[in-house]
Amino acid sequence: MKRKIIKIDEEKCTGCGLCVPGCQEEAIKIIDGKARLVKDVFCDGLGACLGECPEGALSIEEREAEPFDERLVQETIAQRKEKETSSHGGQSDRQNLHIINPAGSCPGSAHTVLQRKPQAAVNALPSEAQPSELTHWPVQLHLINPAADFFKGKDVVLAADCVAFALGDFHARFLKGKSLAIACPKLDEGQEEYVEKIRRLADEAKINTLTVMIMQVPCCRSLIQIARTGLNQATRKVPLKTVVIGINGDVLSEEWV
Repeated sequence: MKRKIIKIDEEKCTGCGLCVPGCQEEAIKIIDGKARLVKDVFCDGLGACLGECPEGALSIEEREAEPFDERLVQETIAQRKEKETSSHGGQSDRQNLHIINPAGSCPGSAHTVLQRKPQAAVNALPSEAQPSELTHWPVQLHLINPAADFFKGKDVVLAADCVAFALGDFHARFLKGKSLAIACPKLDEGQEEYVEKIRRLADEAKINTLTVMIMQVPCCRSLIQIARTGLNQATRKVPLKTVVIGINGDVLSEEWV
């Protein structure tokens, strides 16, 4: 069958290995100093590993390939983890998280119970004291018009869909005074259109800055690569900031790139 699958440019690949942990299906390994696609059936074609390569050696192509076999991936990973557990004498402790289905092919899709401490009543604010900072509609990246007035000359936040739900003070801390677009790099289709819209935000709307906010799960990182590609294709230079949010709702990193 013909489908989307990862492509590795061996000339660009330096064998740094950063792409290996980025592929949760373990379809990529370093062999003879180069990143290699181990088996076609291990690659889901979603491109979660794209943002990990500093040399731009990874891309998505459409070619004849065996269908992605999620069951085989899960079985293979489970077997490897069982061997590692046996050799290390037990599993590592996962603080504050209870993983319901650790054998899932993507940690970002694993069912997780978050253990939270109750907030003191004196620290709680009434809902009416926490207004929305959203200034426009629509916000989904497929639906926005980069030429809209509310993007012109603005600082723009491009947030993964889950960010605002995980981060309690998203509106006050990151959205205030900015324009918003949201997207899911794993589930949304037509990501080439996303790249073009980001280019237009830079060149046509002449946005001031772009802040990309993602969750810590590997599949989310490709949103950064999409943003970088769009900005690289633009004639204007726009400062890019990345913010990574943990599934517990904490800010793991915040940096200009």
